[in-house]
Amino acid sequence: MRKLLAGLLLVAAACRLAHAQAPITIGVVMPQSGILADIAADLRKALLLWQEEVNAGGGLLGRHVELRLLDDRSESAEVGKLYERLILEHKTDLLIGPLGSAASLGAAAVAERNRRVLINATGTSRAVHRSGLRYVFQTATPLSAYGLGALEFARSLGLKRIALLAHDDPASREIAGLARDGAAALGLAAGEVEVYAQGTLDFALQVAHARTSGAEGWIAFGLPQDAAEMVKNFRRLGYAPRLFIAQGAVDADFVKRVGQDAEYAVGVSAYERGAATRGNAQFVAAFAKKWSAEPGLLAAEGYAAGKVLEEAVRRAGSLDQEKLREALAALETETPLGAYKVDRYGAQTAARPLLLQILRGRRQIVWPEALATAKWQPFPGWESRRPIK
Repeated sequence: MRKLLAGLLLVAAACRLAHAQAPITIGVVMPQSGILADIAADLRKALLLWQEEVNAGGGLLGRHVELRLLDDRSESAEVGKLYERLILEHKTDLLIGPLGSAASLGAAAVAERNRRVLINATGTSRAVHRSGLRYVFQTATPLSAYGLGALEFARSLGLKRIALLAHDDPASREIAGLARDGAAALGLAAGEVEVYAQGTLDFALQVAHARTSGAEGWIAFGLPQDAAEMVKNFRRLGYAPRLFIAQGAVDADFVKRVGQDAEYAVGVSAYERGAATRGNAQFVAAFAKKWSAEPGLLAAEGYAAGKVLEEAVRRAGSLDQEKLREALAALETETPLGAYKVDRYGAQTAARPLLLQILRGRRQIVWPEALATAKWQPFPGWESRRPIK
């Protein structure tokens, strides 16, 4: 009892000291009005939760943490100017990036010019981490990891040849293109990426190409409705690749569109509330308690950014930007979102999305193996399928 009382007194003293000193200010630009405000709400809520938890534990470097949130009004072109304000006018100590890759590009340019560390929380495009960056560090799962994860899974199953498809949008084309570039290194044969237009309903030509090439796996990046139309075509044409992976293939919209034909489809997810990643169960419970809602991907990205920044500050033991930059460059850690490790330009190299399969009507994690909740099942031929009871 005496030890417990002494511990509580020490925590209370640390909290009083943290509040007595000038706070550590962390600047963030995000949509708080405009068309993206509702989407960005989870990002803001997760950062506020992280701030609350840090301060309850005594703050950082013995100081209270205070978020400075500026509204970009859902206009990515304004983001760079707002980060200039955070640095030059508000004199913020630390920076966390804005919503999305387009906005993150502007924020990264400002951070580099001012030699200020920026945590890239949500910018997933390869363009954000161009060569030469020294102060921008990515905590989000990059687009490149989506394709790489699918390829690594295909290789683990012993597949040799795959078909790659992409919806005609920048993100999907980037993912599939990077997967195509990396396939050979993993011992996988892949033809050119087949790009299909928005609203495509007929995939007969792509199915014919897959059959002709002997593709054992079909990997597609796009929308849930695209995945649904692919499955409809598979059934109509009597086609069943051993492995079917499609972005959105485990979403509720996909299942609604194809019903029990959703069985055995594999989807890609950067975050799952039920994943056994480090601290995830506690994060989900804390978020639900504070906000009466379950966290989604943006919430996990915001919280992960805070946790990585927190760990880097503690390891650096300072807010000096060069020391902090060195700490982030060398840091290897895990968050509810997954692993963090970066290359020489601050781009994530350890992050991997989760692959989930619909099995008996439920989403199950089948890869990475360390987080799996069920064993992957091959996509069976249509003649062998039986109704789920």
